[in-house]
Amino acid sequence: MRFLSPLLFLSIISCAQPNKQSKEPIKQQELQTIEPGAWQMDQYLPLLKGKRVGLVVNHSSTVRNGHLLDTLLAMGVELVNVPKVFAPEHGFSGKADAGEDVASEKRARYELISLFGEKRKPDPQDLDGLDVIVFDMQDVGVRFYTYISTMHYVMQVCAQRNVPFIVLDRPNPNGSYVDGPFLKPGQESFVGLHPVPIVHGLTIGELAQMINGEGWLGDDLKCDLTVVPVKNWAHDIPYSLPVRPSPNLPNDLSIALYPSICLFEGTIVSVGRGTSAPFQQIGHPDYPDTSYVFVPEPTEGAKNPLHQGKKCYGVDFSKEEIQYQFTIEPLIDFYNKMGKPKNFFTSYIKNLAGDLDDQIKSGMTAEEIRASWQTELEAFKKLRTKYLIYN
Repeated sequence: MRFLSPLLFLSIISCAQPNKQSKEPIKQQELQTIEPGAWQMDQYLPLLKGKRVGLVVNHSSTVRNGHLLDTLLAMGVELVNVPKVFAPEHGFSGKADAGEDVASEKRARYELISLFGEKRKPDPQDLDGLDVIVFDMQDVGVRFYTYISTMHYVMQVCAQRNVPFIVLDRPNPNGSYVDGPFLKPGQESFVGLHPVPIVHGLTIGELAQMINGEGWLGDDLKCDLTVVPVKNWAHDIPYSLPVRPSPNLPNDLSIALYPSICLFEGTIVSVGRGTSAPFQQIGHPDYPDTSYVFVPEPTEGAKNPLHQGKKCYGVDFSKEEIQYQFTIEPLIDFYNKMGKPKNFFTSYIKNLAGDLDDQIKSGMTAEEIRASWQTELEAFKKLRTKYLIYN
């Protein structure tokens, strides 16, 4: 899919209108007008020259038609030395299952340190011998997408060790709006570290500034932070990702639906992992409407999908037009149509959405539930303006 120029986009589209985009599997795109931070090498190479650099990257860390790691390694150690690479959930290749432990390993030219295996935070000694850390990954703008938790922990250790931290920013495909409930104190976890709504409307660079500025690293820590911004992008300009950010977000539609459909991960309902349309359908063997059915089977990135080999009846969203919005209506509707089973929600729902399950079980309507988070949401929107790079 080719992008129109930013000025033309702004003239025909607004963030209040549904954005129609391709639902085909994401493929590497041609050279775009929108240029992620990693492309702005003139902005950050002077900060890396002659330094020992640690990269926090995965498969999405592309520089035009290559990878950031390959690009820097090709320059030679005389210019940039990259002795350590850190990888998040799904691993450096981006193919591991959600929640699957990934091992660290020694490679010919660098050490690959997993931050989703035995540990999810670098040990202080992991930064030994490093002069600077560079973070470059494609986020999707949702609180429970764990790349931002990895970023938080690396920032924290960098602050403790006085190691500069550089974010090569990328567009947020869900960056045109802000919505959703908040977590209560004590509900924090790796899928929700920050007091932000489910859809926070920030790029990773903007969020890094907020984490730093609001003191969320703890112990009065401040990270020596530099953000290399995206060129020719604003929050109301749609962005089609050149590569899938994780195994089960294969296209633009799945990314737009992800904030809402992921709520079902805290239930007994399948979100289509193990099919060709993950996060574009929901289903359960006991759902009473049997007009739509899918069968989860093991696939790359979903080796043991929920309800494997069973017919799951439910709802198909795969033919819907893309609309960037957060909705709880499908969750409420599915819960009611299944007869409100006591085991419908798992404990994981608290990590994803706070007390949303208690509100639904109490019989609150979608409108009443949405009203319950509006005060916090308005306060967050005001706070957010302090850290916006792309107005």
